Parts: sequence; C-alpha cells; structure tokens
Amino acid sequence: MKSVHVIGGGLAGCEATFQLLRRGIPVVLHEMRPAKSTPAHKTAGLAELVCSNSLRSDDPLHNAVGVMHEEMRQAGSLIMAAADHARIPAGGALAVDRDDFSAFILEKLQGFSNFSIKIEEMEHLPSDEGGKVIIATGPLTSDALAEDIRRKAGTKTLHFFDALAPIALAESIDMDRAFIASRYRKGEEHSDNAEGDYINCPMNREEYLAFYAALMAAEKVSFHDWENVPYFEGCLPIEVMAERGVDTLRFGPMKPVGLTDPRTGRWPYAVVQLRRDNTEGTLYNMVGFQTKLKHGEQIRVFRMIPGLENAEFVRLGGMHRNTFLNSPELLDSQLRLKSHPHIRFAGQVAGCEGYVESASLGLLSGLFVAAELLSCTIDPPPATTALGAMLRHVVQGTEATGFQPMNINFGIFPPPEGKVKGRERKEACAKRALADAHEWLKNLDKALSGA
Repeated sequence: MKSVHVIGGGLAGCEATFQLLRRGIPVVLHEMRPAKSTPAHKTAGLAELVCSNSLRSDDPLHNAVGVMHEEMRQAGSLIMAAADHARIPAGGALAVDRDDFSAFILEKLQGFSNFSIKIEEMEHLPSDEGGKVIIATGPLTSDALAEDIRRKAGTKTLHFFDALAPIALAESIDMDRAFIASRYRKGEEHSDNAEGDYINCPMNREEYLAFYAALMAAEKVSFHDWENVPYFEGCLPIEVMAERGVDTLRFGPMKPVGLTDPRTGRWPYAVVQLRRDNTEGTLYNMVGFQTKLKHGEQIRVFRMIPGLENAEFVRLGGMHRNTFLNSPELLDSQLRLKSHPHIRFAGQVAGCEGYVESASLGLLSGLFVAAELLSCTIDPPPATTALGAMLRHVVQGTEATGFQPMNINFGIFPPPEGKVKGRERKEACAKRALADAHEWLKNLDKALSGA
C-alpha cells in the first residue's frame, strides 16, 4: 500500500496521521520546521501550541467545544489523549503543559513502524501518482505552497486577510430593546420575514456618546510585525472609523436613516444593525463592526449597545493575516479538493478556527482517507454532532456574507426540537450530539473493522 503524504505537523496533521497509522496505513509526515520556521512558531516540536495553552471548556453538556472534546475522545483522538495526559489545573478549561503535550504526540507517532517524518518545505503539491495527500499547513502556509494550491484550485482560492465582525446568538438579543426592519423596507418582497431582514439596536444621543467614548478608550490589539495586515477603506476597523470624528459612525455603519423605530415612530440617533448569518437564523452578524479591540474589551463595549446587554458572542471580531481556502466552493463533503480529489484539506487552512476544531478536521480527513484505501464506505458525521456541524460549516458554509472560519458553537448546530432556549437549548443540543456521535462511531468502527 502506498504511503499517505500528510503535509503539516500541527494538530490537524498529527491527528490525521494517527488515525491512518492506527489502521495500518503507512504515512509520511512532511514538516518544514526546523529547516524553515514561521514567524509564529518557537520550537521544532510537532503540534506546537502557538498561542494559548488552553483547549477551552471541557464541559460536555453546556459548551460546544466541550461536546467536541467528548466526541473526539470517543473517536480515539490522539490530540485529546495528549491533552488529557498533559493536563494542568485550569478550572473548567482543558489547559496543558505545552512541552509535555508535544512530546506525547511525537512519542505516540514514532511508536508505529509504518510512520516516517521528512523535515522539508513542500513547495508543490504531490501528483495523484504519489498516492493520497492531506494538506494541513495551517494559517501560515508557506508562500510557495500557497501559490501552488492557488494554481491547482483556481483563482480566488486563498484568503490572506481576515476582517471579522462579531457574531451573536439570536436568542441572546433583547428584542424588547431591538426591532426588526430593513432600511426603507427594501427587499421585503424577497424576505421570509415580513418586517425585514435586520435586527436593529437603536441609540439615543446619550447612549451613542457613551458608546463612542468607551470605544475610543478601549484597549486595542497590536499586530505582530510579521502579520503586515492592510486596512482597506471598505473594511476599516470600527474604532479606526471612529477616530475620524464623533459623528463618522453615524454616517457609516451606524447610520439611522430609513429605519423607523416602532416604539417612537422616528429614526434613532444612531443604530447598530445585525444581519442574519446562517440559514436557521440562530446567528446574527454585527454589520460593519470588524475590529481589533481586545476580546474582553469587545464584550464590555458592545454590551453597551441597547439590546446587546446580555449578548452571547459565538465569535468576536478580529483582523489578522490568515491563509484559508474558500472551502464551500472548492471541497466536497469529505474534504477532497474537487479539481484534484486525491488531495484533502484539514485544519485551519480548510476554514476553521481553534485548536480542537483543527484537530477535528484532521481526524475526519484521516478517517475518510482510511475508508477509501480500505475500500469501505463511511458516511460523514451527522450535522447534529459537533464533528458534523464543523464539517458542514466548512464544506457548505453558513454565513450570508461570504465564507469565514469559525469556532465550534451551538449556533451552527441544527436547532433542537421544541421551544427551548438558553442553557436548556445547549444541553438539548449537547445530549443529542453525544447520542448521535455514539451511533455514528459505532457504525464507523463496524465499517472500518470489516474492511
């Protein structure tokens, strides 16, 4: 059997490698460090945790990433085994000793006789004659390889700049303070909502001035020198726009014209609009609020907006360099590149955010390749599971404004049956996810073991 070539020794690449090795499939893992490093990495170790040492909440009943932790444990994840091995005290979060985490992963992979590692920069994608390939090169994919991916997948393939606005759970928006309307009632004939497509959070003069002052005083993130993130006039950070004058936002993303507040019968002094961000209407995007405020500051300042006092943000805003595919256009339901189906993508380069999410796509890509090579058929995980919800986001997209990477969150799960909200809704989603994942994994093991 030909070796599978996995390019990238991060969390996704190591997870994919492990899932193949444990099923008897030989793997060559290509990692360019330490021969060539990136500006973000500090060590030569596999699965280096470049930013935080936390894999976030380990609560499997009320937190979506905790659900994903549990599903991956059930699936025999190397990354979760390493995290549990290297765990250090962090309350309800799963935090790890970085060095211990990386060493555990290397030791496990080196324990397989059919594993080899090549320290080299891959500047070109292998041809289909060389066997199956999994690309897991992360958000800092080298320039040469990124260019080859662009050539093979087509134009407008890779994004090198993220300007993200926060996304809030719809049910956490206070509709006693906000109202639904489209500007000048435009587009209502094409809408599934008779009132309009936007949630509007109105401000009077005092509320706006207090918000403006807090925004100007809030602490911002400094870009790393290596990120070299450009500003474009069409997607300036909200705080950069505000620096141009106290009324700039009122003539930009917070303009109130054409939006009549049903409570007053007048246009507000200023308004924040939120646009539906997924088909189910569970997520809403803050229009024009891309930002480089620190995360804690975003929560503090944006909760000053009427209607968002108790908002739950499933994604906070940001602006940074990020290399990722336009995956809904380019990948099929099993993460294959449609134009070159011997190649799969996994991890952040495929369009997700977060350590665990990256590893989850590595796990799935490894399972999909294993099934192909063992001549058996496996279904993707149900969308009701954390694994399936993340996969669906990547290969189908859920955002109305263009595909962007996202962390796992309950907003991208299908809603549970019945009218449940808040903590009960999360628990219902979590219990359903774990039950469906258990059934899917049972069928998966049966299919792979019978191959």
